[in-house]
Amino acid sequence: MANQYFDNTPDLEHELKKFDFTLRNHNLKFISDSGVFSRQTVDYGSRVLIEAIDFQSIPEGNILDVGCGYGSIGLALAKEQKVRQVTMVDVNLRALDLAKQNAANNSIENVDIFESDVYKAVDKKYALIVSNPPVRAGKNVVTAILEESKNYLLNSGELWIVLQKKQGAPSAKKLMEKTFGNVEIVVRDKGYYILKSKLI
Repeated sequence: MANQYFDNTPDLEHELKKFDFTLRNHNLKFISDSGVFSRQTVDYGSRVLIEAIDFQSIPEGNILDVGCGYGSIGLALAKEQKVRQVTMVDVNLRALDLAKQNAANNSIENVDIFESDVYKAVDKKYALIVSNPPVRAGKNVVTAILEESKNYLLNSGELWIVLQKKQGAPSAKKLMEKTFGNVEIVVRDKGYYILKSKLI
């Protein structure tokens, strides 16, 4: 069976890829590798999510990126939101190592990057939780990211996620409505849904 980006396979052969990408008007340099999600470029769903986030409605406080991969979402937000600390977690050690390299290469210091299976190693509360959930890791993982986020948000904090319609966006919308009592489709773009809920 092929290695999946949500597996830990540190002995997988390296195939480094370097590229630049402009996100929220900042040009960022990325290194990716085999064994991580969307290694060729920043995936379309993450791009739509990054550009959609509106900080005007988000309270003061820090940011959590769940399933950060090599760091495109968390680092783009950290580069712009310098007064906020951005925590970035993943189960993939290779992805985390790349995220740390990418933070250093872009002179981004307001980040904290460490291993966590969903929220298991997380012990703080955040103004914003973002995720491009690892759909191929299974429904239980996606459900945990959505449902348990409520326990890690500050009052009036927001959960923002991206999912494709064909990969469960409608059912995620129902789950977020049930969990938070509110949900909004912020953007629909090429089958991708940006969904947000607020902790009230």
